[in-house]
Amino acid sequence: MNSTTWNTKILSSLAMALLLVACKSTPLVDKPAAVEDKSPGQTSAGKPAATTGADTSAVKELNVDGNATDNGNNPLKDPNNILSQRTIYFDFDSDAVKAEFRPLIEAHAKYLLANGTAKVIVQGNTDARGTREYNLSLGQRRSVAIKKSLNLLGVQDAQIETVSYGEEKADEACADESCYKTNRRADIVYGNE
Repeated sequence: MNSTTWNTKILSSLAMALLLVACKSTPLVDKPAAVEDKSPGQTSAGKPAATTGADTSAVKELNVDGNATDNGNNPLKDPNNILSQRTIYFDFDSDAVKAEFRPLIEAHAKYLLANGTAKVIVQGNTDARGTREYNLSLGQRRSVAIKKSLNLLGVQDAQIETVSYGEEKADEACADESCYKTNRRADIVYGNE
């Protein structure tokens, strides 16, 4: 076999491979999968729930005034203000932010946007199951998930730091799921506290 024939076969094979790679495959399913919205105020069909005239939202009023700390009315420490809530819980082996924590993250984003000098540390935590390395990685993914949520709401990277404690802050006496779920969290800690 001469070198011209050999080169032609190689070039033909490469061209065929590139052609196959470039072809776009089409999905076998004709319609997209249904997505269920489990946000507060939604029915199981994903449609807004009927209201009876009462306000069903979790956030009644949000005070994000940067000068509120001057008069002793710090919204971050007011137990009636959503900003005093700092913990976002996660499912087992997951870093997906649940819909039920959206109002909490939105409130903190609004506060950070209104107070450009405010900074937070998002601390990722896990339960004690799993290896130390895996738990450190999962804790970091959880803190980064909260950071990305804040970023999507307009908060700048300079205001957010992420850290993973893995299982370091886990309750060592845990023996069942009711205890484990309290360890699977990310905590929002303000720099001035």
